Amino acid sequence: MPFYHTLGKIPRKRHIAFPKPEGGIYNEQLVGIEGFTGPAALLYHIHPPTTVKAVRRLLETPYEADPDKTLKHRHFKTAQIARGGSPTLNRVPLLFNDDIAMLYVAPDKQDEHLYRNAQGDEVVYVAEGEGTLETQYGDLPIIPGDYLVIHRHILHRYKFTKPAKLLVMESRGHVRPPKRYLNNVGQLVEGAPYSERDIRVPRELKTYDQKGDFPIVIKQYNGLNEIVLDHHPLDVVGWDGQFYPWAFNIHDFEPIVGKVHQPPPVHQTFQGDGFVICSFCPRPYDFHPQAIPAPYNHSNVDSDEVLFYASSEFMSRKGIEYGSITHHPDGIPHGPHPGRYEASIGQTHTNELAVMMDSFRPLKVAKAITPYEDKNYMFSWIEGGQGFSPPTS
Repeated sequence: MPFYHTLGKIPRKRHIAFPKPEGGIYNEQLVGIEGFTGPAALLYHIHPPTTVKAVRRLLETPYEADPDKTLKHRHFKTAQIARGGSPTLNRVPLLFNDDIAMLYVAPDKQDEHLYRNAQGDEVVYVAEGEGTLETQYGDLPIIPGDYLVIHRHILHRYKFTKPAKLLVMESRGHVRPPKRYLNNVGQLVEGAPYSERDIRVPRELKTYDQKGDFPIVIKQYNGLNEIVLDHHPLDVVGWDGQFYPWAFNIHDFEPIVGKVHQPPPVHQTFQGDGFVICSFCPRPYDFHPQAIPAPYNHSNVDSDEVLFYASSEFMSRKGIEYGSITHHPDGIPHGPHPGRYEASIGQTHTNELAVMMDSFRPLKVAKAITPYEDKNYMFSWIEGGQGFSPPTS
């Protein structure tokens, strides 16, 4: 995030000796991007973060594409995916390209290990679940509707107190607020749909001084690796900087409305390299007396559109449900379902809730999600709706 934060004990200046009360000095670690010039933080450890006792490759995690490359609109129902597994080890791939991957998991186990994604930032939308994200930077409370922004290399562990359903967006590049929301010193501007007050950062730092065997699972080289340290990894006594995990709740997004229908960029929440993430939230509709609140048919000729329906209501769609994911690829126009365009006239508001990801390079559908596909979705714009199916020859 663009603002400076600090927690715990730190020395007066960077890169000077920071004595321990019992003798010796704390171990300073710089964590940052763009070769010492991008956002970074300085962490101070009781033990060196480099004391590795063992390493092994646990699992390969390449994303396997659906061999069917037919150009078509697609709909998948994540509610049909069985609950199970770990929040970090058992994620189901949904869609992916070289810039962004979307995955889903409804875990029923707590991780004993700590986890680090070393090949991408993660934006985790918490559709359901409450608990705590434990990190080296401190604890971050988790509530439903949270976007958890966990930049690459940040060590963390989920501790859920209520069952969770997570939509994970894994970015090769650094995830940040949209550039147009920031002034020239990185402050969120007036008129942006959220402010720094809406952003939650770690406020409680827990420090563990324990020796033993402590496994860390690291995602790198399209696989999971286990590294065993000789001490508890959450041994940080203090840190400062502008590189840390943070949370923003979708219910704190402030929708921008207009006299006539506003296009999706007004819903943008995050910016990545090669994609954007948007939030569709409850809001009043357009106030021109002849306004059509439903979106017009459109062709985004250089992007794929993906929607995760975080509620069962979406004003321009029929046949979707809570947990549905639709993929509208570049090359085919899309728009409101039959009857939705006309029916929206005169409506005053919507209670929809959805997360949208638009990628600027084509997405591949993961083979793992195809068993949960509504195969008639591509025909749902035919008058009469979802019941249509093509004739068989």
